[in-house]
Amino acid sequence: MTLPTLFVPHGAPTFALRPGSAGASLVALAQKIDRPKAIVVLSPHWETREPTVGSADELETIYDFSGFPSELYTLKYPAHSDAGLAQQVVDCLKAAGYAPRIDAHRGLDHGAWVPLRMMYPAADISVIPLSIKADGGAAYHFALGQALKPLSDQGFLIMATGSITHNLRDYMLCVRNGLSTPDYVTRFADWVDHQLQTGNTTALIDYRKTASDALQAHPTEDHFMPFFVALGAAGDKPRSQRFYAGVDDLVIAMDGYRFERAVQ
Repeated sequence: MTLPTLFVPHGAPTFALRPGSAGASLVALAQKIDRPKAIVVLSPHWETREPTVGSADELETIYDFSGFPSELYTLKYPAHSDAGLAQQVVDCLKAAGYAPRIDAHRGLDHGAWVPLRMMYPAADISVIPLSIKADGGAAYHFALGQALKPLSDQGFLIMATGSITHNLRDYMLCVRNGLSTPDYVTRFADWVDHQLQTGNTTALIDYRKTASDALQAHPTEDHFMPFFVALGAAGDKPRSQRFYAGVDDLVIAMDGYRFERAVQ
């Protein structure tokens, strides 16, 4: 059973309380995918110097935010990991030349548990958190995805989270000045989709140079890096489906992608 790879939006923490149409698209997406043996989840909110795999039996729901409605801090996602399945992820990375570490205590930050709670509310599938690399860049994360590709053939769902645009400074400017969504948000999102539909992976990896809106869409790269893991894990010239397109909180493009292996 070969599963697709996913890039899904995690939105602001309040996405958990107000899922709207983006949340509905995640629910529908999960219903269309074969039940995975385990979910390897990559969130932009867990950055390390080397790939690190979470193996805690019980994954703590991490509230890695402050100043939000009190109701958010009562939400739980009682997921579990599995040491044996986590070791399979470690072995896969080692085979590709990485030196992964294991973290037996790491839980799930909101970049992971918010979308997982919508897609798999029963929390009855083993979840294996995997870190991204601080300052790793697009090429690094694409290669990391390529290393994970064999897991998709073994029943693992590679699920990367983040957002297609993420500029919190512009969010504050928009709120403070009563502005609407800046044009670059949808323009960059559509640029990404165009590169996917035309198979221009090189332009995507070099997006800091090839996309005119790149620096404004992502002043820092963290929220876009998981996208490249999902893309790389789907193999050469994958079929790309943008299953949702929209904007939340003025500047967060919530576009989600499902990547399928190309037919050989």
